[in-house]
Amino acid sequence: MFVRTLLAMSLSCIFAGTTFAASTAEQPLNPKKIADTAVQDPIDPLATEAASSAQSTETHITQQEQQDLNKASKTLEDLKQTEDETAAIGTAPTTKTPSTTTNTSAAAKASWTLDGLNQAEWYENIGKGQFPVYARAHVMLNNAHASPGAIDGSSGKNTLKAIASFQQISGLKPTGTLTKETWDALVAKQGSKPAFIEYTLSDADLKGPYAASIPHDYALQAKMKGLYYTRVTEMLGEKFHMDEDFLKKLNPKATFKKAGEKIIVANIRNEVPEDIHLIVAHKGAKQLYLFNSRNQMIGSFPATIGSSDTPSPTGTYKVTGVAPNPWYSYSPSNFVQGKNTKPLSLPPGPNGPVGNIWIGLSKKSFGIHGTPNPSAISKTASHGCIRLTNWDANDLGKKVKSGVTVKFLE
Repeated sequence: MFVRTLLAMSLSCIFAGTTFAASTAEQPLNPKKIADTAVQDPIDPLATEAASSAQSTETHITQQEQQDLNKASKTLEDLKQTEDETAAIGTAPTTKTPSTTTNTSAAAKASWTLDGLNQAEWYENIGKGQFPVYARAHVMLNNAHASPGAIDGSSGKNTLKAIASFQQISGLKPTGTLTKETWDALVAKQGSKPAFIEYTLSDADLKGPYAASIPHDYALQAKMKGLYYTRVTEMLGEKFHMDEDFLKKLNPKATFKKAGEKIIVANIRNEVPEDIHLIVAHKGAKQLYLFNSRNQMIGSFPATIGSSDTPSPTGTYKVTGVAPNPWYSYSPSNFVQGKNTKPLSLPPGPNGPVGNIWIGLSKKSFGIHGTPNPSAISKTASHGCIRLTNWDANDLGKKVKSGVTVKFLE
């Protein structure tokens, strides 16, 4: 069987006859409109003779798969209706409000030290903000497969969605509020594993490779050996699923330039559950949900799913394959970026337009992929595809199988 050896990919996320360039800043590019012509995708790393005839139209699914989809859709609709999106995440509305002294005392015991983070405990009426209790909760949510995105110790929509997903997974009422019951379930799930650990920088961490910078112009990117990380803290943030600024906050005295230097990092999981039977991309919730063959939710990720200008598709499709570290193939026949009028092949790397992994769908040029800007996930728009943090996309790519159903919900 003939397999293309050059790894390059058309990942422009085409919609309605107009295509747009992926942006490393996840912002609209005001791209030029191209005439509606039939353009064959540039080389696809998943393409083989056997797969080249795959349909780009909505996928036919079995009656059982449709029943599973209906159940999952009902579950997500119920979840969305019960979430209190205006709640202060730490508030427990069904219990008596404690005195201000009690709250102050509980908060004072927590600090941004290793012991303070690991010993942070739940208290009522935590409120909105950046606190050690949320930092510990983020790690526990991450390890329970309800990803909060980039761990930063702050309340917010990604935190609320992660809590609601964990509650749904655990059989609790999915309100998105960090109640005592939810906290206790997270602690039980985490077990004796500390939320934060001490990590020693190695020579390999410092060696890289690293790029001096990532230019915006695709022509300049195409000349690079790789779209690597540009600094040690960026690499470490992704390695430990952390917001880069939060990593620096926890380690104010660290130089990140010396092998043997010890820093505080999140003690995170690097896998997702087995038996991924169904994936639901919920546009309204800005979440990607995983269900198993028993129609139970087993995981969720914050996601950037299309925009009003370049919507993601509607309907049901199938996973067609996974390409780690893909080359990104730019074709001016599909879209025009800047003054680039010739095809370009952008090298792999975490700072590439699609991060460092591509999970292809049976909808031509659409897929699930990573991003060079993890802290912006679910907070900005994409060009029709499904963007996750690089680590969530990589974890999903290791377990998802070709043929898994992917459903887009409004």
